[in-house]
Amino acid sequence: MLNLLLPLLFAPTAPFAAQEPSLDDYLRGMSEAELYERRRTAESLVVQKAIPAVVYIETGKQVQWRDFFGQRQSTLRRGSGSGAVIRPEGFVVTNYHVVGGADRITVHFEKTIDPHPYVAELVAAVPQEDLALLKLEASPNRIFPTLELGTSSDLMIGERVLAIGSPLGHTHTVSMGIISGLHRDVPVTDPNQPRQTLRFEDLIQTDASINFGNSGGPLLNINGELIGINSAVNTAAENIGFSIPVDRVRRVLEEQLITPGSYSAWVGFEVSEDDELIVTGVAPGSPASEAGVRPGDRVLAVDGREVAELGAWRLARLGLGPARAVRVLLGRDGQRREVSFLTWEKARGLLWERVGATFRENAVGRRRILEIERLREGGPAAGIGLDRGDLVDAVQPASGDELARPWRVGTRAELAGLVGRLKPSTAVEVQVYRERELLEGVLVLD
Repeated sequence: MLNLLLPLLFAPTAPFAAQEPSLDDYLRGMSEAELYERRRTAESLVVQKAIPAVVYIETGKQVQWRDFFGQRQSTLRRGSGSGAVIRPEGFVVTNYHVVGGADRITVHFEKTIDPHPYVAELVAAVPQEDLALLKLEASPNRIFPTLELGTSSDLMIGERVLAIGSPLGHTHTVSMGIISGLHRDVPVTDPNQPRQTLRFEDLIQTDASINFGNSGGPLLNINGELIGINSAVNTAAENIGFSIPVDRVRRVLEEQLITPGSYSAWVGFEVSEDDELIVTGVAPGSPASEAGVRPGDRVLAVDGREVAELGAWRLARLGLGPARAVRVLLGRDGQRREVSFLTWEKARGLLWERVGATFRENAVGRRRILEIERLREGGPAAGIGLDRGDLVDAVQPASGDELARPWRVGTRAELAGLVGRLKPSTAVEVQVYRERELLEGVLVLD
């Protein structure tokens, strides 16, 4: 028995398995650059690309109310949300419920990128789609970082996504998840009108953490493309958020947010409704006409920024405020030339175009009244003998029109609002005072 045990006791043992190197061993020979590069992930690259174009939005609204004693009080109601810059001129898309009804809108970028706060103007909104478009007030030469619009037509359930926003005031917070579902129909209560519930259809569902303050911020795919605008969260559950698909955002932008009706300034010429951007008409006597814009010219750039298609032209127009100097680069027969002129207030331009006159707002006693300050040669107003200094007392569209009743108009906006609702060639009775004498005439709108 002893002879049998001895070989077992003294038999050579198997060598120990080689130990795997520790993390410290693995990292020890790497340079600082290699260590940094090892930390990079697809998600961190998306954040690095997108953060400069994501904004934190603060809003303020004065709310009037009466206290227990019937005294009128005023309170500043504050709100916040997020948004995404989609055009270098400073256009920001966000949710309407973030900015609707606000008296003041302030936009902040990530502080290490741009510490300067910007006042923003609500230039267009479609409340039923919960989308709004803001324009940042900045120098015309200021170029803002933008997010690239992707597509929501090929989204896959399970693909990775990132949400960036400012939940509960924690600005530029990043969360990661997947697309949990598509084509969701969700009822949403408007925080500005708690009794009103809207129903949004065909939303993207994600488990990327979305909280109050994320509204209006971007949902991004792993390539850093904007695929949705974060809009709603299910407060009864965890990690159930919803985003408006970017294809719908793009459609609303093109069809409703950047239509000619949204423009606040009048430039005095129109272009073709295609990507050729050919000038089709110029209003006689307009600043554009006097600067040399002619039918047949092709619009190439506005304020030094190229406009290569209709959408870019409409956004450029949307960014022009009234009484602002604008530079337009035109092309014709291979030649280029730049013209400069002042834009007009939208109401002033419309009245010049349709009525053939500009008006000054005056006060007579307690009443506001419009005084003719300039007439267009050959225009409707000049054609019936109206003159500078005439005071417009009332206007009345011809009988048979649904607006056929006397209208007293004391501001350009009121008269322009009425004229804008009337069809071309509508006859309008006009009553004016000239040296205290009441005169009447009928003009036909252009």
